[in-house]
Amino acid sequence: MKPDKINSPDWFEIEVDGKSMKARSGQTIAEVLISNAKLTFRKTRNNASRGVYCNMGICYECRMIVNGRPNVRTCITPAFPGCEVKTQRDADLQVPGSEPEKD
Repeated sequence: MKPDKINSPDWFEIEVDGKSMKARSGQTIAEVLISNAKLTFRKTRNNASRGVYCNMGICYECRMIVNGRPNVRTCITPAFPGCEVKTQRDADLQVPGSEPEKD
């Protein structure tokens, strides 16, 4: 790809785990990550790596935190200028109803 094409209006940047990545208009977040060699999107409660599997929103393996919102299926979510994406660590998420009861 020619460098002048990368600076065209179709290209923008997103932030993934604190690193800037080039994205093109029309790409999903998962496409951007794969094209930048990031294959682990989340870690399970047992610390197993997960990434894109079905690439059509059925399996939920590609979930990440997007702009502070957990469990976003990145294979069907369009990338947009300035979005902040973080690797999701399932063990760190609060599950509704799992909070300890207070006396």
